[in-house]
Amino acid sequence: MFVFILTEVLLPLLILIFVGFLLQRKFAFNLKHFSTLITYCLMPVAVFANIYDITIQLDLLLKVLYYIVVYSLVMILIGNLFAKVLNLQKGESAALKNSISLMNSGNYGLPVSQLIFSQNPIGVAVQIFVLIFQNLLTYSYGMYNLLSTTKSLKDIVISFLKLPVFHALILGTIFQVGHIKLSQVFLIPIHQISDSFAPIALILLGAQLAHIKLKLFHRAIMGSLIGRLIIGPLIALSLIYLFHIDGVIAQSLFIASAFPTSRNTSTIAFEYDVEPELHAQIVLFSTLLSSVTVSIVIYLSYILFT
Repeated sequence: MFVFILTEVLLPLLILIFVGFLLQRKFAFNLKHFSTLITYCLMPVAVFANIYDITIQLDLLLKVLYYIVVYSLVMILIGNLFAKVLNLQKGESAALKNSISLMNSGNYGLPVSQLIFSQNPIGVAVQIFVLIFQNLLTYSYGMYNLLSTTKSLKDIVISFLKLPVFHALILGTIFQVGHIKLSQVFLIPIHQISDSFAPIALILLGAQLAHIKLKLFHRAIMGSLIGRLIIGPLIALSLIYLFHIDGVIAQSLFIASAFPTSRNTSTIAFEYDVEPELHAQIVLFSTLLSSVTVSIVIYLSYILFT
């Protein structure tokens, strides 16, 4: 499993990050243009596509929804506690809180889940629910954390309502609930744009890292790694036993809790200029170290829930 995570998940991510690093060192792009492209086009289209494409199994959704909500609330509380204990500045505090509560359920989580649960689609379906919920959390709580460093609550609400990704969430929900079907004329470019979101976001992440000094032992980075990769799975395991969840659903939720910090935290931080270098480093180190922690959690999930 460690070899799979390394070769099929981690290395492709790192190659894209390295491509961005090399391109930026060579050509010194204006990264703001890339960030704007992602924020106002690629990201909202990807969010719409995720919601539009999902097949909702209501009974399964209800089984995992209360767990996901409680787990997220606990991780948010832990992030806030860490930020206070470490006495971080506003921008650093936002980076720490987001990195602990927001995880990479997309281009990291889905490939892992599709391999592990290739013979049991329920496991993949659970991960898709987690992905959708994480999208909602990212563009609500995560966005609030970043904007609150420089804006009042009123300005935050106005900024959020103007975001294309908010409109994409609403539109995707309307199409999903209303069972509105799009023709291939629209679906083909939507999926093409959606598929380009992850690689371009990772290339941007690499470009962000091109001219900064890495600081693994920064308080916020160490706190985020402990919170996301160690405390996250421990909290998940406790809640799974508390709520008497078992079998494949328990496996899938436990494994999802070990995924690294969401790359979207870095993308959004760069767009709004809130500690973008710190966010980029957190995503990088979290992704690297997760190859070990995710492998351990997968192994434990087989022992505990099969």
